[in-house]
Amino acid sequence: MELSVLDYSLIFGFFAIVLGIGIYVSKTSGKNSTEYFLSGRNMPWWILGVSMVATTFSTDTPNFVTDIVRKDGVSSNWQWWAFLITGLLTVFVYAKLWRKSNVKTDIEFYELRYGGKPAKFLRGFRAVYLGVVFNIFAMAGVTLAAIKIGGVMLGLQPWETILYAGTITVVFSAIGGFKGVIYTDFLLFFVAMAGAIGAAYYSVNLVGGLDVLITHENVVDKLNILPDFNDKKALITLLVIPLAVQWWSSWFPGAEPGGGGYIAQRMLAAKDENHAIGATFFFNIMHYALRPWPWIIVALASLIVFPNIASIQEAFPNIPANKLGHDLAYSAMLTKLPSGLLGLVLASLIAAYMSTISTHLNWGSSYIVNDFYKQTINKNASEKELVNVGRISTVVLMIFSAIFALFLQNAKQLFDIIIMFGAGTGLIFILRWFWWRINAWSEISAMIASGIISILFKLTVVGEIMFTHTKEVTEKVIIDWIPNHIQFWIPNYEESPLILSITKNETVIGWMPEYMQFPLVVLITTIIWVSVTFMTQPETKETLFNFYKKIQPGGPGWNKTIAEAKADNVEIVTDKEPWNLPSGILAMLVAMIFIYSIMFATGYWIYGKTTLALSLTVVAITSGFILTRLWKKIRTSVF
Repeated sequence: MELSVLDYSLIFGFFAIVLGIGIYVSKTSGKNSTEYFLSGRNMPWWILGVSMVATTFSTDTPNFVTDIVRKDGVSSNWQWWAFLITGLLTVFVYAKLWRKSNVKTDIEFYELRYGGKPAKFLRGFRAVYLGVVFNIFAMAGVTLAAIKIGGVMLGLQPWETILYAGTITVVFSAIGGFKGVIYTDFLLFFVAMAGAIGAAYYSVNLVGGLDVLITHENVVDKLNILPDFNDKKALITLLVIPLAVQWWSSWFPGAEPGGGGYIAQRMLAAKDENHAIGATFFFNIMHYALRPWPWIIVALASLIVFPNIASIQEAFPNIPANKLGHDLAYSAMLTKLPSGLLGLVLASLIAAYMSTISTHLNWGSSYIVNDFYKQTINKNASEKELVNVGRISTVVLMIFSAIFALFLQNAKQLFDIIIMFGAGTGLIFILRWFWWRINAWSEISAMIASGIISILFKLTVVGEIMFTHTKEVTEKVIIDWIPNHIQFWIPNYEESPLILSITKNETVIGWMPEYMQFPLVVLITTIIWVSVTFMTQPETKETLFNFYKKIQPGGPGWNKTIAEAKADNVEIVTDKEPWNLPSGILAMLVAMIFIYSIMFATGYWIYGKTTLALSLTVVAITSGFILTRLWKKIRTSVF
């Protein structure tokens, strides 16, 4: 594939503008740590909302969507579409609470909600755990996608892609701070969206038009938006578990139950509570209702042009074997684009990469500076020193994530790891705002339990194990060296682990499908943290009084604390308005119908199913009207 002068002009022009923005805002961004990480807390909803969308655009997201659509069809997107519920709960319940907290990072929240040494430990540990370890995981996935795009479209070696794209990104992120990230995100969003739509339009024409696409034998069985209800495994894996369990129980970057991470960073940077709510609502509409379809269209078209991995390998023989996968099909399709559009799409992919990486770098360094360095290393650090540490940590995070990316094969690996490691912790993030009894030990126990249990499901038992397999899906295992009556996990045999209660020289079989791993981790983790909560002391009255007075969460979960405050002649209830959580949940449900209806209607308009598309459009308009009425009841007049 050769780039024209026009293509190069678009790409280098884009680089120049981004670096220019970073340099322009660097003077104001470096004034103090609040400016560097939150841009002075004066950002309007519309620029923050666009930034949230741009951040989650990413280079790995179209690759991830292409991977799962090619393997399991459009309905496989439910494993992340279900997170809409989490997002809307943040919009209508938690966004204003986060802005009220006035903390610099969501990790600082721990010492607002909890007290003593456990709170300090939790804050410091989570700062490293999320800001460094998980953050490096997430950035590595994005960088891996960039490596694949660079390899397929430009013939670059992995190290070359990292050097060129990573260097520019880390420079403008380090000098521009959060304000530079936000301002460039506004540009990056429109470039990335234009590129995705352009790629989808040309891909459809490449295969002969929309009618050819949706009727082709390679595509027709991939079109269903909902999984096949007759396929038990697909139904449970793609719909039941995500909608019934996953959305509230698992921590995932950008879709944290109760809000958190870089979404919380943007809410905390908003002018006020209303702007925080407006930003997150705009993000959820764009992220779920409209943006996925250009990627899905390219993925479906790729099944005609590159029907299998062998065809991708044949077209791109220089791609390393450990980087081959269905996710490469997205990049492969982009090589077919004409001059001009090719440059725009490449610029859009660079934009997606830079937006996501710059956000993760600034967010991760905010944890390192505010929640680790300032708390444990130098409590008296000057603002200049904190900004410098932020810039240094930005560079270090980029280096480690780039190294890790070189050892990965596809983005799905990281998605599964992060989902499993966060399983069972989400309910705490939801309840800690509304139930006084949650304490620091609740979170510590959940975090440790979820990590250990997830690792156990992935470990391989060492020893001589002999399997015989029959059509009745039973397993016979002979393990002479295992002691009597001990339970062991045998992972991922025939893609499903076995839970075996083994007696010496005897076969005892318990079959556990793969899709039961996640709910089981959630169940065990939840039992552990609830038990620990009641076995440990609650937070002190002073901690609970201070938290309630500042946040005013309301609800029956705080009745005991309010009663104790009255008995001590302490006034902590300053908000005399009725508790609006029920109205917030109702608005969440209506908004869910609104956004899913738009998403479904868009898909069915593309498929040419006019009657169904029209019906869903009416549902979307009706639910949108109802939502505007509910909006007023929860005091969110943003516009």
